Amino acid sequence: MLTDRQVQKLRRKMSDGETQEAAAAAAGMSVRSARKWQKGATPSELPRERGWRTRPDPFSEVWDTLLVPLLRDDEAQTLEATTLLEVLRTHHKDRFHGGHLRSLQRRIRAWRALEGPGRDVTFAQVHPPGREAAFDFTHATELGVTVGGVLLRHLFFVLVLPFSGWSWVMLAFGETFEAMLEGIQGALWALGGVPQVLRSDNLSAATHELARTGGRRLTARYTALLEHYGARSTRINAGESHENGSVESRNRWFKSDLAQALLVRGHKDFEDLDAYRDFYQEVHAAGQRRRVRARLVEEREALRPLPSVPLPAYTVVQARVSRWSTVEIGKRIYSVPSRLIGHKVRVVLRPERVEVYYSGRLTETITRLHGGHNAVRVNYRHIIWSLVRKPGAFARYRYREELFPTVVFRRAYDALCAHHGARADVEYVRVLHLAAGTVEADVEAALEALLAQGGAFDYAGVRALAAPTRPTVPRIEVGTPDPGVYDRLLAGGAR
Repeated sequence: MLTDRQVQKLRRKMSDGETQEAAAAAAGMSVRSARKWQKGATPSELPRERGWRTRPDPFSEVWDTLLVPLLRDDEAQTLEATTLLEVLRTHHKDRFHGGHLRSLQRRIRAWRALEGPGRDVTFAQVHPPGREAAFDFTHATELGVTVGGVLLRHLFFVLVLPFSGWSWVMLAFGETFEAMLEGIQGALWALGGVPQVLRSDNLSAATHELARTGGRRLTARYTALLEHYGARSTRINAGESHENGSVESRNRWFKSDLAQALLVRGHKDFEDLDAYRDFYQEVHAAGQRRRVRARLVEEREALRPLPSVPLPAYTVVQARVSRWSTVEIGKRIYSVPSRLIGHKVRVVLRPERVEVYYSGRLTETITRLHGGHNAVRVNYRHIIWSLVRKPGAFARYRYREELFPTVVFRRAYDALCAHHGARADVEYVRVLHLAAGTVEADVEAALEALLAQGGAFDYAGVRALAAPTRPTVPRIEVGTPDPGVYDRLLAGGAR
């Protein structure tokens, strides 16, 4: 620490006309310190940290006996001041109140820094160029983005090169193998090379659990991906996300940048997915320019060459259509047109959709299900023609909830039950048949109008509004004209 004598000598030398550098050398300090102390108070005149109390310590009688034992046992530092204050109020109801919270927070913070248990240390790692790429999925629904007014439930696939900081971002709707494959390949081909290692957590798209040992092993499909690109896999320990810190920190940066950009934009609604993709790619590119260092050139030189072609970013499976007009793909149920019952179909699983082919022809495209197993997607148009002939099957149909296309249809069914009792199933099935044969939006509008009226209605009333009967046009017979009449008229006029 500098003394008053050094500072005074510095100022005296500078007042005599010496340069700052020469005065600093004479006073025995650095030029940086000379700039700080060339004017103002001297060291002894600066306020010192207070080491005494100005009021009695409210925790003097309970700190060592009640609070310290709890803090010593809390090695993970889970306990918060609010919890400990409630403990104090339980034992001493009249002595402690909410006004003591801030003092208790400062006291706990100081104790943990001086006497508390040691904390986990993060060890900075050396990342050789071209060695590793870390990837992960991160949930992004909390951003509140909507497409056409509907909340977009989505994720992002993120891949990062720790050495240079280069990253790749792709919209995803589930942690599926196809989404992971599309993300990895998109990143590698945009990068122009392949790192030695692909690092991830133990996501189910790349690993599966071993029944006997409880460990995890790479799936055959992910192993084939690694072999195709000549890379190997490393994985973090279960529950230790900090071991994949490069991609975890990039996830936080990107979502923070995106949240701020949405606020600046003024609203979070987008016309379609393409508009949202353009937006987040611009945000990502801006962040990339700020954070990616010049070492990307060095990293690219260390990458291995790409293979001649990428792998197909889809999975093909064969399935037989059940008598329920459904196929089961990956423990998820999809309905298909009933004419395919009993036939084998070729199902192509893509990241966002499922395509059903029969005899080489695309027969159905379905939005892919994500989330837990046993999810179901039944299109009422596939089965309604059979159901309208057997309406009694509706009441106990296993996937009945799938037969309400919108909330309005569900409300309409409840209203039919209230007014028609057991007859409601028949009436609703006929309404659904009408929607399948005409325009669903028109039927929905008719149901909304009838629900707004509040009275009883039935299929006939819905049909009258949604698909009114066209009036019959009378048939008029027009005879063949006789040219002779005109001749006679002319002849009579001549006379």
